[in-house]
Amino acid sequence: MRAEDLDLRELLDFEPGGGLIRFAGERAVILDVVALGLLRKELVESLGTAAARAILTRFGYAHGWRTAESLKSAFPWESEREWHRAGGRLHQLQGLLVYEPVERAPDEPPRHFAQAVWRESYEAEAHLAHLGLSSEPVCWTLCGFASGYLGHCYGRSICCLEERCRGKGDAVCVMAGRPREEWGEDVRASLVYFEPDAIDRSLEEVTAALRRTERRLVSRRRELERARVPEAETGIVAESEAMRRVLDFARRVALVDSTVLLAGESGVGKEAIAKLIHGLSARALRPFVAINCAAVPETLLESELFGHVRGSFTGATQDRPGLFEAANAGTLLLDEIGDLPLGMQAKLLRVLQEHEVRRVGENRVRPVDVRVLAATNRDLAAEVAAGRFRQDLYYRLRVIELRVPPLRERREDILPLARSFVSEVAGRTKLKVNGLTPRAADQLQRWGWPGNVRELQNVIERAVVLARGSRVDLEDLPEEVRSAVPGRDAPGAGRTLADVEREYILGVLRSVGGNKARAAVELDIGTATLFRKLKQYGRARGS
Repeated sequence: MRAEDLDLRELLDFEPGGGLIRFAGERAVILDVVALGLLRKELVESLGTAAARAILTRFGYAHGWRTAESLKSAFPWESEREWHRAGGRLHQLQGLLVYEPVERAPDEPPRHFAQAVWRESYEAEAHLAHLGLSSEPVCWTLCGFASGYLGHCYGRSICCLEERCRGKGDAVCVMAGRPREEWGEDVRASLVYFEPDAIDRSLEEVTAALRRTERRLVSRRRELERARVPEAETGIVAESEAMRRVLDFARRVALVDSTVLLAGESGVGKEAIAKLIHGLSARALRPFVAINCAAVPETLLESELFGHVRGSFTGATQDRPGLFEAANAGTLLLDEIGDLPLGMQAKLLRVLQEHEVRRVGENRVRPVDVRVLAATNRDLAAEVAAGRFRQDLYYRLRVIELRVPPLRERREDILPLARSFVSEVAGRTKLKVNGLTPRAADQLQRWGWPGNVRELQNVIERAVVLARGSRVDLEDLPEEVRSAVPGRDAPGAGRTLADVEREYILGVLRSVGGNKARAAVELDIGTATLFRKLKQYGRARGS
């Protein structure tokens, strides 16, 4: 017997008149999710989050261990592996979640001992309903069950933790399991909940002071999470209000599966936003595939997108899947969608409507489950009016539209981006360049950046390579940037060099969290000089 053969109709045994209910041969009861949520709320409010988590994790662990034990002899398994896999299948049949194992390619190195996507987690639903959005994963019982089940199956301590959780705002829950000793130090605090004395240890830590401060800390953490999008999570620098709004919108869009049209000039970072949406979505563990529609000849575009069969045209020596099939269950970015030929637009529209593709030279269709993101630097509404873009495809792609502003409209991002690129290029090239001089920083803000973020990245790479000292200076910048004068609205307009220096020094000080010794190193000046200048600025502010 295989795990997939488990059938709810065969596992569930009950008398129509009520009384005993048996599931997989063992007595079972039906509990309401609302009631379980209220129990969770009582545990958290009475004992604190740590103790409640310890109780529910240990309960789930015992349940999982017992289930593995009883299932082993209850069915004639085809192999031990099928018995191991049955735990996730059983979880789904019990109505606890929708289980989706993450299978890896044969040549892909294992990242985890076990990994699965959990959709519709009852535990995340109950936590959100009764305790609201959490800052940490909340499927404690489910993780305990998976750990106990796998622990019994493999005869060793397996700890399952959530990498993502609906209870903290993610699109789906993602579980990863590893032997205890293979988890790193960063999750050590979560591993204690799997230990037999976790409940006693947690209860000892529950004091009146902790209960009084816990709600305040959680509330504050939620405010901070709502206020910012961590750079580490997105890989995108966003100091400006305009870009923060874009990232906040992208985070919300990621939680649904709608088609998104990303509009903006070339080089503004549309592909980075597309990767962010994919990375925060329920499809994050599936492929992200991108194609530049303007870079592929029209004669090859259909084959590239939809695939072809052997012999369908000259050079087609074997069957080849297209990018829609390659991105199946994941996300496909169609960049420069405005350059798509009209004939291909009709074929793309059919795929978006029917969710199926037909390879070139083949009669049968193949179903695909792909989220499509489209990007363009053109005004598609104008292209529709000019007859160069299909109106029905335009509306099909523009379910949600997200405009990424050009760099000249978010000048607060210029220097943070430039410093980020300096660090990245210096690390890649092993060059000892660690920042910008005040003159270079001021000049970067004077330039209009018609090529946007991509142009800034290229300018910084050139400057780092050419830099003679430890910082990029004015002479290291290209001629057009060096000769730029501030526009009426540019940050440098109407300011003296002393003003520029003051803002630069204070900006570096803020970037290192107020650490004056580190700021002096970044500025390449003595600590005494830094203190003297800060004292001058303080007098000027108070005068």
